Amino acid sequence: MRKNKEQITNDKWRFSFSVLSFVLCYSLFPSTATAEIVVFKNGRTMSAKSYTVVGDMATLVLREGGEVTFPSSIVERVEADEVPFDSPDPREDARVQLAQGRPTEQAEALISAETLAARPFADLITTVAAEHDVDARLVHAVIEQESNYEARARSKKGARGLMQLMPATARQYGVRNSFDPKSNIEAGVRHLKALLSRLDLPVALAAYNAGEATIQRYGGLPPYPETQAYVRNILRRLGRSAGN
Repeated sequence: MRKNKEQITNDKWRFSFSVLSFVLCYSLFPSTATAEIVVFKNGRTMSAKSYTVVGDMATLVLREGGEVTFPSSIVERVEADEVPFDSPDPREDARVQLAQGRPTEQAEALISAETLAARPFADLITTVAAEHDVDARLVHAVIEQESNYEARARSKKGARGLMQLMPATARQYGVRNSFDPKSNIEAGVRHLKALLSRLDLPVALAAYNAGEATIQRYGGLPPYPETQAYVRNILRRLGRSAGN
């Protein structure tokens, strides 16, 4: 039995509506995705959403947001991460996202002084942090989030070194070589100190990540999933939440 034109049109509309409903329904729920474990030649490991190599440079898309670029020669191997990660929901309020996390998770994030002392550039970080009256644990947390202690790290946006200095920030603090650990940490800590003198810790961290102009534009924490994850992860390493 042949369908008339009106029946065919109705069938097409019903099919299109079904597809649209499925897509909308799926997008309303948090999703999970696979990740990769990158094993470096120095024995350190890093979990990332993805790992790509272009020429002699490798780029990691981090699970918590952001990217890190560094020479691919420092990588030993890449393995599949059996633990999936939750894709962030950008519609959530920034402060609500930052406050997420049970007290046990925050407690587990605290790292002993002995562990920090064994990390790369520990003596340099301690010295520079003390000179500028900034908590060395905070500096470690920022460096771990920014570059995972890779002094040659470079982002696609042009940020460089351990504390991922943007060119304008490097010029502001007189840095000639952003890949020099001492110069990079010195400038990064001075910049962080300047932000902390004007802003509370969560907003200062957001300004370090997204720029102070962005903070001013939104009147506080911006609604950027990358920045929200950045601040949340650093605070979790410090055993703190957005509200304390």
